[in-house]
Amino acid sequence: MSVWAILVAAGSGDRLGADRPKAFVRLGERVLLAEPLERLETTGWIDAIVVAAPPGWEEPAILLAEELGAGKVNAVVTGGATRAESVRIALAEVPDDVAVVLVHDAARPLLSEEVVERLLGKLNEGFDGAVPGLPVVDTVKRVERGTVVETLARDGLVAVQTPQAFVAPVLRSAADGDGTDCASLVEAKGGRIGVVEGDPRLLKVTTADDLELVASWL
Repeated sequence: MSVWAILVAAGSGDRLGADRPKAFVRLGERVLLAEPLERLETTGWIDAIVVAAPPGWEEPAILLAEELGAGKVNAVVTGGATRAESVRIALAEVPDDVAVVLVHDAARPLLSEEVVERLLGKLNEGFDGAVPGLPVVDTVKRVERGTVVETLARDGLVAVQTPQAFVAPVLRSAADGDGTDCASLVEAKGGRIGVVEGDPRLLKVTTADDLELVASWL
């Protein structure tokens, strides 16, 4: 079974307050993108990688892959204005005979091989896609115009992470939509999405504090 990964790294990272895209801010001794790229390169579950780089940062992404010896990187494409657009652009580089596509956000650098293995195992159970999730432990309220209108029951709620894995033809047929993650696009087309245990260390880097915390885990 051929498995390709799309590494979405085109985010601007405005909330980090940096002078460069999020994928190229410093995380410890190297740029953030290096961490998830190297982890995808070294896992035995992934055959090839397509990187969606920030506009104007394609060459640095290629040079980074060469520096890391990331021979699985098949293509570096220019990311789009939205995450969904970046995925569509990258997906066009994935051959038609690939069985599974795994989509991961570079902003979640601490990708573990165990999560990838759990996702692929879930697809083998007959699901169209699989996502890692963590139980919601905080009380969740729906708010309109600064006023609480509803308190949601936490039972059955999970916070979803990436990577997310999909049967390739299913993802292709759903990729023309728009959403905050790929699973929502497949759901909108009637696809069945399974959930596996996530990883608390798969924190999404959004702020400088997030970056500092992830760096401390490294």
